[in-house]
Amino acid sequence: MTSVALPAHPTSASRARRFAREQVTGQPPDVANAVSLLTTELVANAVLHARTDLLLVVEVEPRLVRVTVSDGSTQLPVVRQYAADDVTGRGLALVELFAARWGVSVTDEGKSVWCEIVIPVHSAQEQPA
Repeated sequence: MTSVALPAHPTSASRARRFAREQVTGQPPDVANAVSLLTTELVANAVLHARTDLLLVVEVEPRLVRVTVSDGSTQLPVVRQYAADDVTGRGLALVELFAARWGVSVTDEGKSVWCEIVIPVHSAQEQPA
């Protein structure tokens, strides 16, 4: 498990994406891409809506990667429906699409929004000898 503290600033999303990508070096490209995308969305949502400092935690386990973004707001995230030409509002829809599971935990300091990306098991033919 590794973590990084980030300010409530728009540049934090790109910093978080790079940090998360470093944690999944060696994972299949689809896993690394999903981790990058979902980390960006969770951090961007926290910056936009919570407007507090953040803590990003990336846990890489044998079968999954768990990304958690904690902030100081008690406002819970809501999945909304937006028009096709809206410029915001698709973050949690992407999380629902690409994560195996996601959720929110209320904490003493605010909340933590987390998601899990499954690392696929390779067949015996794909495993190196």
